[in-house]
Order: sequence, then structure tokens, then C-alpha cells
Amino acid sequence: MLPCNCPSCQSVLKVRSLVCESCGTEVSGLYPLPVLARLSTEEQDFILRFVKSSGSLKDMAKQLSLSYPTVRNLLDDIIKKINCEP
Repeated sequence: MLPCNCPSCQSVLKVRSLVCESCGTEVSGLYPLPVLARLSTEEQDFILRFVKSSGSLKDMAKQLSLSYPTVRNLLDDIIKKINCEP
């Protein structure tokens, strides 16, 4: 998984360069991580499961062995986190 926070001070990391392994081209700059990449591993896994279940929270509850309200709360927490992004 791509690190999102500095291991020293916990500030949000940004991408400085990208490299093509095929031809060696390098693109440099200072780019923010995509919003979904800034989510925790657990939150990203939840989003993937949500998409794979066609957005059915009922199916998600069964997959995760959690109640529907708990799954709804998990999704709401992720939505709040995404909405707080600049």
C-alpha cells in the first residue's frame, strides 16, 4: 500500500515523481495523492467490497458479518472523511 502520511511527523505526503518502467520517462512535480489513496487500507477494502456488491449495504452486512446499521455507519464515516478532503 502507498504510504499517505510522513512516518516522522504524520503530515500528508505528496507525490514528487512518477516513472515509466518501460521507457524510463520520469514526470516530476508535486502532486497530491488521489482521495481514495488517502483512505486507510480497511476503508479502501470496504469501498472495493461495496462496489463489487453493486452498492448493496445488505450484501455488505452479510459479507462482513455485521448489522446493516453498522455497515451504514462505516460508509457514512468514509463519506465524511472524503467530504473533508480539500
